[in-house]
Amino acid sequence: MLVSLHAKNFAIIDEIEVFFGEHLNIISGETGAGKSVIIGSVNAALGGKVPKDVVRAGCEQALVELVFETGQERVRDMLVQKGLSMEEDEILISRKITSTGKTLYRVNGEVVSGAFVKELAGELIDIHGQHEHQSLLNKSKHLKMLDRFVAGELDGVKKKLKESFFRYRALQKELSEAEVDGEKRIRELSFLQFELDEIEKAKLVAGEEEELSREHRRLANANTIKETLSTVYRLSGEGGDSAAEQLGHAVRQLAKIEQYDSRLSDLYASLESVEGMVHDFNRELNAYLDDCEDEGERFAQVEERLNVVNRLTTRHGMDVAGVLAYAEECREKIERYENYDQYIENLGKKCKKEEEELKDLCSQASALRREGAKELVVRLTQALRDLNFLDVRLSLSFGTCENYTAEGTDDVEFLISTNPGEELKPLARVASGGELSRIMLALKSVFSGRDEIETMIFDEIDVGVSGRTAQMVSEKMAGLGLKRQILCITHLPQIASMADTHFIIEKTTDGQKTKTGIRELTKEGAVQEIARMLGGVEITDKVVESASEMKAMADKKKQEVFARENEKC
Repeated sequence: MLVSLHAKNFAIIDEIEVFFGEHLNIISGETGAGKSVIIGSVNAALGGKVPKDVVRAGCEQALVELVFETGQERVRDMLVQKGLSMEEDEILISRKITSTGKTLYRVNGEVVSGAFVKELAGELIDIHGQHEHQSLLNKSKHLKMLDRFVAGELDGVKKKLKESFFRYRALQKELSEAEVDGEKRIRELSFLQFELDEIEKAKLVAGEEEELSREHRRLANANTIKETLSTVYRLSGEGGDSAAEQLGHAVRQLAKIEQYDSRLSDLYASLESVEGMVHDFNRELNAYLDDCEDEGERFAQVEERLNVVNRLTTRHGMDVAGVLAYAEECREKIERYENYDQYIENLGKKCKKEEEELKDLCSQASALRREGAKELVVRLTQALRDLNFLDVRLSLSFGTCENYTAEGTDDVEFLISTNPGEELKPLARVASGGELSRIMLALKSVFSGRDEIETMIFDEIDVGVSGRTAQMVSEKMAGLGLKRQILCITHLPQIASMADTHFIIEKTTDGQKTKTGIRELTKEGAVQEIARMLGGVEITDKVVESASEMKAMADKKKQEVFARENEKC
């Protein structure tokens, strides 16, 4: 669940910190008070897009922090895979946004990518607004909704189906590209043979270009190396003034006195060791100088070989390993063209076999979907009736796609009739804004028993809703709050009265700057807020009395809902 929100310098938020409760959290306030900003800050922390001017005027940066509490193993595994720690089932997600537009995400104090935050958010919270209600009108979303409901065995079939689809498509592509006429095949074969002969003649060895380049660099500077080393040898190993002679003299002098003091013995041993190291160095240096003699012929050989290697790698635009891999491709293609008829026949058989497997997997997926659709329709129909769709009829129409897809061949669409005697029609032709919000709420209530997501946010779920329908929506929200933590922004007193925890958003100004804040209401404060929602400008004693009665009735109704949900369990 979402434990807390801390936001600073975000839009018109100066600084807020709010702790949410379990079950149904209601957020209300006057129009324009900043409710959208509060939800916007949550969205921002979870990787959502933010406007350029999101940082509060006069500030250098904005900060949003969310604390979640969860025991989900999947979430813990995601953090472990990223090398992130998780103590006492708490996750701290933060986003810092600078006035220049730069963003920094952190999870439990460690810097992470926005993509990871979005992935993590998908396991922690589900946010629903007006745009998602509208997604119901998009037919392409209906299959995803059905698959989300079915899940289980279907997920395994879909994984195999997707893999089979991409294998099938790759085979189709290979078959299409392989089907060439005889004349073109002869030209291609001749070219491939020429390419292969040239590479084989070169007898390339993987990694040799690096080795050749190093040797070429050494040989090209052989004279400079030899002259410099000769000077070093004179200084270190030849003549009376050399390092070796001077060290030898120093060792002999120290040997005369080392017996008189143990510390002198240590110094003598150290100097003797240095003398030995210098002698060893001079022997190795002398051997290196001997090897430098007469390398002119080797230089010519290396340069010639390097030219061969460079010509081939430059021509093909790849390193030696890449050229060798290309040569292997040429061999394979040559073999195919030399045995073309057999190759085409085998490829066709592979393609047909893969299509048969793909077709079978599509059938399996379709069967699971059709079976799951029956249960979804029953449960969704009941949920809609609970939301005052008294004469609703619902179905899932199954069609077949013209071609295979990674999701199978099912073309699924929700059909609905909201009035007696009306035929079933697509949602886009029937549902109003208010009906869409209720349909989405019904879907979420059906999904709630299957999803592991612990927190849901509803923004504008009450659009186009009033009267008896509003009451039924409020009861559905209360029931949903028994299974999940719910955060709901609402303008309806019927929904607000169902709150387990009620927050109010208020906007204030000092004449210079405007800021919005949020605070938790007491029971009495909640009654006053419900009265405001009921009475508008003037809140009379009678309105307050009505609000108090509505709150009491809501508490009673919640107990009934709780009892009903327990019976279902």
